[in-house]
Amino acid sequence: MREEENKRTSPKKSKVKSFFKKRWAFPAVYIASAAIILTGVLWYQNSASETDKYKYDADMPTKQIDEPAEPVAKEFENFAWPVVDEESFITQKEFYDNTASKEKQAESLVFYNNQYQPNTGIDLKMEDDSEFEVVAALSGTVTKVAEDSLLGNTIEIDHENGIKTYYQSVKDFQVEVGDEVEKGQPLATAGKSKLNQDASVHVHFEVRKDNVAVNPIDYFGKPLSALESDDTSGATSEADSEVEESESADEEMPTDNSLENGINSNQDEDAEGTTDPNA
Repeated sequence: MREEENKRTSPKKSKVKSFFKKRWAFPAVYIASAAIILTGVLWYQNSASETDKYKYDADMPTKQIDEPAEPVAKEFENFAWPVVDEESFITQKEFYDNTASKEKQAESLVFYNNQYQPNTGIDLKMEDDSEFEVVAALSGTVTKVAEDSLLGNTIEIDHENGIKTYYQSVKDFQVEVGDEVEKGQPLATAGKSKLNQDASVHVHFEVRKDNVAVNPIDYFGKPLSALESDDTSGATSEADSEVEESESADEEMPTDNSLENGINSNQDEDAEGTTDPNA
């Protein structure tokens, strides 16, 4: 009985043996195995290439990523008033605008040394003539800090692309040449100048593009890019304006003496043409 049981073969084993006895069995197994291996290799390569696209290098310094943020922020930084609270100040003298009315232009002239000169900025002061803090209207690099008895000392800040801001009639400097200042950072204290003595304690603020003075009022609350895109080629440069100012002042604007003489001559003419009603 045991020998008969040992001689018996299971149905599964008999099917496997009969399968491998066929001639095409081994080639078929070989081809199927090769296909499975090749498929696995191709899948691995594709998944690896997709992973490389999003590979992050932990050793990459973060400074390289942060560097472009600073110039972008400066480009879209808005011009601010050169004082802490602009609502607390009055504009003693406005910018001389060639397109303004004759009355506005006359109010924007500065009289000094017996001559009238167009105001190339705005003059801000407190109503009670008290001193106040002058702050940076925009972030930039301090390129000039100079004492000047006529202008009342000057601070110049460069904002790149030919754009600069000027703060005149100041004292007690809080910055030096080469300093990187932020918008709203204190620069100095408002003072006096010989050029505009009528203003008493004030700050003379200018904005220039390629050395051409522009009206600061037009750019308060606007980004630096707004001034960069504006065309100021038709404006007058600082050097040319000084010559034109002196010439136009001599030809068009009367001095105090001429005004006085004119008034006196008119009075004399009126006196000659008047008759005594009792004669």
